Amino acid sequence: MNTKRLLVDNDGDNEQIYSQAVDLLNDGEVVAFPTETVYGLGAVATDEKAVKKIFQAKGRPSDNPLIVHIGTIEEVSNYIEHISENALELMNVFWPGPLTIVMKAKSGILAPNVTAGLSTVGIRMPDHEVALRLLRKLKKPVAAPSANRSGKPSPTKAQHVEEDLQGKIPLILDGGTTGIGLESTVLDMTVTPPVILRPGGVTKEMLQEVIGEVIQPNKEQQKLDSTPKAPGMKYTHYAPNAPVLLIEKDQHTVSTAIAYLQKDGHKVALLAPINFSKLGSDYFFAFGQEEDKEQMGAKLYEDLRACDKTDATIILATTTSTEGVGAAIMNRLEKAAGGKWFRLSEI
Repeated sequence: MNTKRLLVDNDGDNEQIYSQAVDLLNDGEVVAFPTETVYGLGAVATDEKAVKKIFQAKGRPSDNPLIVHIGTIEEVSNYIEHISENALELMNVFWPGPLTIVMKAKSGILAPNVTAGLSTVGIRMPDHEVALRLLRKLKKPVAAPSANRSGKPSPTKAQHVEEDLQGKIPLILDGGTTGIGLESTVLDMTVTPPVILRPGGVTKEMLQEVIGEVIQPNKEQQKLDSTPKAPGMKYTHYAPNAPVLLIEKDQHTVSTAIAYLQKDGHKVALLAPINFSKLGSDYFFAFGQEEDKEQMGAKLYEDLRACDKTDATIILATTTSTEGVGAAIMNRLEKAAGGKWFRLSEI
């Protein structure tokens, strides 16, 4: 299959490009497109055969549910049995935006492989001009996980999609670099109080300002639920080729770790704030200024992917606090590292 990558220029009308994408989706194909979080790989969510092509292209397990993207709030009632007042309030405040709301799905409308056999579905309205224009022109729900090979860092540029899925999908809409760089917050509204299934750009604190109590489970509590209601709950994600080790954000600790690993024959890539640049790592990727979590979140996947273009044999990534968007960053870092840490006390 020949994969086309077409640049969507915000200054032009791009009508032919959008028409091409809509035609492909209507014909049961998949299309990659940008959102404000990461690039998504979309198929019409009511077409089981089309949705199957997402799993095939990504190499993704089919028991992992997909998020459904829509272009207007009015469409939600087509797919959801009951929209609570709290859910509607969240939509009015945070949509379009990086919030996925899990609700009980209407039976027999969405393809069964979208929900992975569950009675619930996560729905969101992305805050990106290209995604919204595509969805509103199509006028159908689009199931779309991140547009990468399963388990690899999510794509924040069209080039990342091309690297992973060249020859596996027909079209990539290139809308430039995504803004937030971390997938949407997933909030389960089928329980009381609501539970964050995946932290993201809309934080627990932001949600609580609108609807009151919201639970954000710790890692141990997350493991208690063997059936994921949302993507990212069951399998290792976001991993580059070289193993990742998390490390405390302390210059002495990081410097000691680099020297120890290099003595052991490793080429070390370091992901850390800009002021960690002179600690002797073989490769350095700056998250940005220390404590700038928005910058860290936006750069994380790009930096993990950049490590694959080096001959690094191990990657050290400094951590951050779990306040605000830090919860989402630490969630992704823990998954990239498979929970592994470098600790001075263990050497």
